[in-house]
Amino acid sequence: MTMTTLLSSGRPVVNHQDLAPPEFTLSADRVDLWLVRRPIGADAEALAMDELDDQERARTESFMRKADGLLYAAAHVAVRRLLGRYTATAPQDVRFMREPCPGCGEAHGRPALSPPPPPLHYSLSHSGGVAMVGVATVPIGVDVEKLPGAETVDICSRALHPDEQKEIAETEAGEDRRQLFGQIWTRKEAFLKGLGTGLSRSPAQDYLGTDHERHPAGWTMAGVPADATHAAAVAVAGPSPKVVDVRWVPDAWLSVGHTACGATASEQGRTSPASRP
Repeated sequence: MTMTTLLSSGRPVVNHQDLAPPEFTLSADRVDLWLVRRPIGADAEALAMDELDDQERARTESFMRKADGLLYAAAHVAVRRLLGRYTATAPQDVRFMREPCPGCGEAHGRPALSPPPPPLHYSLSHSGGVAMVGVATVPIGVDVEKLPGAETVDICSRALHPDEQKEIAETEAGEDRRQLFGQIWTRKEAFLKGLGTGLSRSPAQDYLGTDHERHPAGWTMAGVPADATHAAAVAVAGPSPKVVDVRWVPDAWLSVGHTACGATASEQGRTSPASRP
C-alpha cells in the first residue's frame, strides 16, 4: 500500500514506497526525489565507475574512508544515470556546470546541466551512507543528514536563527531534540542550496523552524522520509508542487551493464530501509 504524508494546506503531498515505475518525465506539479544507499559487497564491486569523469574519480579516491568514497561515487553514478534518463543522454555524456552565485556572480552557484536543458533543475546531497537526488522544473535544493549526537546538536544549534534555537532548547533532550534539529537543519541546507548560496549565507538569517507560515516567501519546504538514522528535506522555488514522489534506488541500478531505472514495487521493497542490512 502506498504511504502518504499529507502536509498542511497549500503544501505538497509526499508519496513514498510502492510507487509505480517512474516515467522520467518532468512536470510542474511534481518533484522527483531519489534516495541512494552506499553500495556494499558485490554491488560495490560492480559500481559503474567508468561512467564518472576524471574529476569525479579523483574525488572518490581522495576520501580518507573508503566507505565515504563509495557513497560519493554511487551518488554521482546515480545523478548521471537519472539525469541521463530524463534528458535521453548517455550517463558518461552528461555534463555539469555551476550557475552564477547570487551573491558575487561567480560560477559557484547551483549545480546545473551544461548546456542547461530547460526546464530541468536538480540537486544532490549525501551523508552517512545515504544520498538524495532531486529533480524538478524549477530551482530545487535537497539535503540529507545523518542525525547527530546530543553534543553536536547543542554546538550546531548556536548557528541557527534565534527562534529555531529556542524551539530546539524547549524540546525534550534526547531523540525528540535530535529529530527536530535534523528537520530544521536539513530544511535550512536545502533552502540555501536552492538559493545557490550554500552556507555562505548565514544559517541564522532565515527562519525554517516549526511554524511553516514563517518560512521564506516564494519557497516550499517539505520533510522527506528517509530512514531511522537520517533526516532529509527538499526546498522548491515558486508555487508548491502538488506531489513529491520519493523512491529508493535499487542497488542494481548503479551496476555495470544495468541501465534500466524502472523498479517494480517488489524491487523497491528489497531496497527499502527495513529490508536492507
